Amino acid sequence: MDSRVSARALTSALGGWRTREPAYEALADGIRVLCVDNRLAPGTTLPAERELAAALGLSRSTVAAAYESLRGSAHIRSLRGSGSVTLPLRRHDPGLTSGAPDAIDLQQASPPAWPGLAGVFTEVAQSAATLVAGTGYDMHGSTTLRSHIADRYTARGLPTRPDEVLITNGAQSALHLLAAVLVGRGDRVLVETPTYPHAAEAMRAAGGRLIGVPVTTSDGWDLDRAEQAFARGLPVLAYLMPDFQNPTGRTMTAADAARIDAAARRTGSILVLDETTADLDIDRASPGHAFDPVRRTGVVRVGSLGKSVWGGLRLGWIRCEEPLVRRLMAARPVRDLGSPDFEQAVAATVLERFGDVLAQRAHVLGASRDALRECVTARIPEWRVPCPDGGVALWIELDAPFSAALVMDARARGVLLSAGARFGVDGGYDRHLRLPFTTSPERLAVAVDRLADSWARVKDAAPRTAPVMDGALV
Repeated sequence: MDSRVSARALTSALGGWRTREPAYEALADGIRVLCVDNRLAPGTTLPAERELAAALGLSRSTVAAAYESLRGSAHIRSLRGSGSVTLPLRRHDPGLTSGAPDAIDLQQASPPAWPGLAGVFTEVAQSAATLVAGTGYDMHGSTTLRSHIADRYTARGLPTRPDEVLITNGAQSALHLLAAVLVGRGDRVLVETPTYPHAAEAMRAAGGRLIGVPVTTSDGWDLDRAEQAFARGLPVLAYLMPDFQNPTGRTMTAADAARIDAAARRTGSILVLDETTADLDIDRASPGHAFDPVRRTGVVRVGSLGKSVWGGLRLGWIRCEEPLVRRLMAARPVRDLGSPDFEQAVAATVLERFGDVLAQRAHVLGASRDALRECVTARIPEWRVPCPDGGVALWIELDAPFSAALVMDARARGVLLSAGARFGVDGGYDRHLRLPFTTSPERLAVAVDRLADSWARVKDAAPRTAPVMDGALV
């Protein structure tokens, strides 16, 4: 059955859509961006032309022309009596995928595989006879892998037993499982904004009502706002990425973490700390983790090897108290029956050499980050470019609120991006763009050249009355 989006919700999601003339093409582009970012899922029924026109303050003919443009580009189909429905992305972007020869995919912030990984696969394959003698998967996770992970937490000053670790099929699987167990329909969930969009989607899918707390590249977390959100919203759970936050790259100080923890304790809120980028340190002289001094119950930590080793190694973990591990395992079978033994054996072997992995990552990511910053500053000097100490991306501030228009123009030039609004809890961020530095400096230079050309075209096409507002709607 098709889902529907109301005229009001679509208007909110579109944000500052009027970035060029004619207006109907700007509106069509705004809806295309929502499809590209999957904020409008395939099979979503759009509002009737009259309803959307009233919500946007446009003539019905303008909306009708926008829908006609969307039909022409195969983003929607319209049937008499059934309305206009969005189509799967693959139907209308032939040749513009991450596999296209000249496409540069900057939608995914995932580095290429650690160079030693192929050798580890070969090494583990030599024990295949032992591995295939079992069932091939495990609901809790292999004792060997859980012990390696527990030892890493213990070395950080967080004494951990293997039974307090649950292996999952990646961090995203972990977040969906946690949301299903800890969040009920209508429960409030505190999240950062901007944030990792798939985490927000997991909380919403479980029925959570999101409360956004702003975080910026310059000032970090709005701690006063966070304390108010805890006190007034009484969230059952708070999802945070305290180390190299995605997308801003900011890291909490120990004082920041202490204030957040105190606010969560007062309301009994569970803290879910996403540490998937926490080990990707580039510059800091004394690497650490913001919440490591926090050793109390009610703090759940999620990790994975997707960013540090390879996105194709779909293994993550949850570190929490043993009773919660048992609840999570009880809820898991409706989603999956466990994690593959072969991948777990690979992960355990990699963790034995994790120091080498992180050293290589710091070198490669640092070189790409510096090259990307240099290219953007040289080609588009009007953009504000931060310099995070680690992580995987730059959260760039544009000099005009045309992020969505830029994404569409750049896509036509073979650079695949996500608009700034993709990372907002309730839209906004039309002046922002996430640029991952997870590919080579050479490819990043090509991407920036194309972006510079696209940015010039987008600004030239913008109406003089274009909106200038930006920010998170929370």
